[in-house]
Amino acid sequence: MGTSPATVQTTAGPPPHIIILPSPGMGHLIPLTEFAKRLLPRFTFTFAVPTAGPPSSSQRSFLNSLPSSIDTVFLPSVDISDAPSDAKIETIMSLMVARSLPSLRDLIAGETRRVVALVVDLFGTDAFDVAFELGVSPYIFYPSTAMALSLFLYLEKLDKTVSSEYYELIEPVQIPGCIPIHGKDLLAPVQDRKNDAYKWLLHHSKRYNLAEGIIVNSFEALESGAIKALMQPEPGKPPVFPVGPLIQTGKGEKSACLEWLDKQPRGSVLFVNFGSGGTLSTEQQNELASGLARSQQRFLWVVRSPNDAVANATYFTVDGEIDPLQHLPEGFVEENAGRGMAVPKWAPQIDVLSHESTGGFLTHCGWNSVLESVVNGVPMITWPLFAEQKQNAVMLTEDLRVALRPQADKAGIIRADEIERVVMELMDGEEGKKIRSRMEELKAAGSSALGVDGPSTKKLDEVSRRWESKV
Repeated sequence: MGTSPATVQTTAGPPPHIIILPSPGMGHLIPLTEFAKRLLPRFTFTFAVPTAGPPSSSQRSFLNSLPSSIDTVFLPSVDISDAPSDAKIETIMSLMVARSLPSLRDLIAGETRRVVALVVDLFGTDAFDVAFELGVSPYIFYPSTAMALSLFLYLEKLDKTVSSEYYELIEPVQIPGCIPIHGKDLLAPVQDRKNDAYKWLLHHSKRYNLAEGIIVNSFEALESGAIKALMQPEPGKPPVFPVGPLIQTGKGEKSACLEWLDKQPRGSVLFVNFGSGGTLSTEQQNELASGLARSQQRFLWVVRSPNDAVANATYFTVDGEIDPLQHLPEGFVEENAGRGMAVPKWAPQIDVLSHESTGGFLTHCGWNSVLESVVNGVPMITWPLFAEQKQNAVMLTEDLRVALRPQADKAGIIRADEIERVVMELMDGEEGKKIRSRMEELKAAGSSALGVDGPSTKKLDEVSRRWESKV
């Protein structure tokens, strides 16, 4: 039998120390902290978090809950007021990292423990300059798919060979190792090549080859083609280490929606959640409500206020904000009581997905959500909104075939009858049964990947040994 990396200590004295420079978003912080926890007590860690203003309360409480071997330092706030008013998140994160380099340098230089590696996430490659200056090994932790990573490594070549916008291409783009994908489905920051977000993406992708290794939160059975292509040795290309699926574990906390799930038949409930940043227009939200009602399937829907909602002072409030449920069609909650439950703003997603009553997941296809669904064997309906989510939807529906994707009309709206159709098919149709079977196979493969002798565990061990060799 092999040994989990978390249980091996091969060096005398205190464990080597790793500095992790995450993007401030929770979707990046969570998999990075799960990665660090897998390597305790073999290493100690400091999360050096860039800021542009006070850290959010969710950031603070999350980072404060980590094991004592993981320290957190919020780097001094940087001024990004000169960023364009329409700057996209990729630009904001890149500027925050670039302007935090002096304080990062001071942090590493002043560290009394032996720092052997600096791990940045996908938009942190400018920090490599500090790593090189201080003799620390630079690594990338890529929190998304192997498919998106393959695109990053291919982007410089694609940029040189294509003159138009990618969404204008007639032929699909062939990312190495991946299913062919239409340009309009590529990740959001490449959709406007004149925007700073694309220029930053290209800048970072060109620097990926400076890393000593790239760690990706995926596993071979999930993305075999992309991972095989990534692991092909090429001159100047860093080794890639698939270490997923790394997800948060549920807390088993009590909530009204979990108590409601306890009363529902096994595998009968469709969970509907668009992530912490996902919102719909009023028109689209009304169509979704109608489609769920018409399907006659059980559902648990995390409702957020529409992105075009007009504030109405007569609405009740939740935590000082307008109650999102007030934006649902009149009578929707009452008419669907018992069969469906709508909850405002938040639900314990991991606990919901691991509940035996949950039989499907209508998701925005954020990678953390996809992995949580895979780990729990829950088939999906894909509803991508931004970032790399359209790519993920193509992979899940056309390559892995563990999800259904409703089609929008010419106005870009997914209508109630289409929602009704895919919900009924997933929850009660023949295709839904095939999808559920394939998802069970992926669930088993994900569990095996992180087992004692699993491929992801072996890759974690390989990264660990590389770091320990620096001592």
